[in-house]
Amino acid sequence: MSEIAAARRAAAEMARRLSFDETRAGRLALVVTEAATNIVKHAREGEILLRPIVTHGHCGIEVLAIDSGPGMASVDLLMADGTSTAGTYGVGLGAIRRQADSFDIYSAPGRGTVVMMTVWCADGPVPETGWEVGAVCLPIPGEDECGDNWGVSFRRGGISVVVADGLGHGPEAALASTAAVGVSLDFDRGPPGVRIEDAHGALRSTRGAALAIADIDAYDGKLLFAGVGNIAASIISNGPRRHLLSHNGIVGSNLRKVQEFEQPWDSSSLLILHSDGINTRWDLGAYPGLSFNHASVIAAVIYRDFLRGRDDASVVVIREHPVS
Repeated sequence: MSEIAAARRAAAEMARRLSFDETRAGRLALVVTEAATNIVKHAREGEILLRPIVTHGHCGIEVLAIDSGPGMASVDLLMADGTSTAGTYGVGLGAIRRQADSFDIYSAPGRGTVVMMTVWCADGPVPETGWEVGAVCLPIPGEDECGDNWGVSFRRGGISVVVADGLGHGPEAALASTAAVGVSLDFDRGPPGVRIEDAHGALRSTRGAALAIADIDAYDGKLLFAGVGNIAASIISNGPRRHLLSHNGIVGSNLRKVQEFEQPWDSSSLLILHSDGINTRWDLGAYPGLSFNHASVIAAVIYRDFLRGRDDASVVVIREHPVS
């Protein structure tokens, strides 16, 4: 099937660029092939998304298999190799879990399925950051370059996450959002408000961008946020969703006001940021158990079900992950 072959070729090319050895590249090819085959056979259509990941110099590839098919009522039962029922996944899931270095799945009857798999470029322990980072960032159909961009940086007990949406879409929007993220990620430049001011100066020769910065300090239990433009940001933590306020304006063009807001943060908190390519009406409460899944699975479900389809789209999800 051409779609399965195309997904396998894309994975092989990414593995080549990241210098995967032959064994690891073979494991990645199996994971992608099985995931794509399940989509074609049981959901008819869906997406395979590939994302290179780097943790303290250790590289890998995250694979997201996303569909809106019939879903599964009993994921654990169907994880057994060879188990399958009409209209569901089954065959292949056990093989995927064995070959992937990390694996997670969310599925429910009538709600489709999202499978997350990671294969690292080499054997051995992967340095832990203490954080889970999940993201989907894709251009509007018809464009090769995404006008949205994002990034994270780590320091002891903390993480900074930046999401930018370049004005419009295409290469010029990508140039603006990339510049915004590059300037804003460095903790040493100061708190989020100062870094937005820095980005405003750096983006004057570009179209400009919407920009949001969140610094989380797990030791002190606080999150510091500043945003300008149409990046939506929310914290979910054992209660109602708390929205983080962004002011109107365009970084690099029309910066009216920058203001920082502090929110409490604890080990159960989720931070979710997304551009306006995603509808804001999502509610994790409508997906029983999803909030316990890996951050990448949460990002993929929000992307799948709330994509507007008329702009670039990005979703970034952050949560703490205890270091073993």
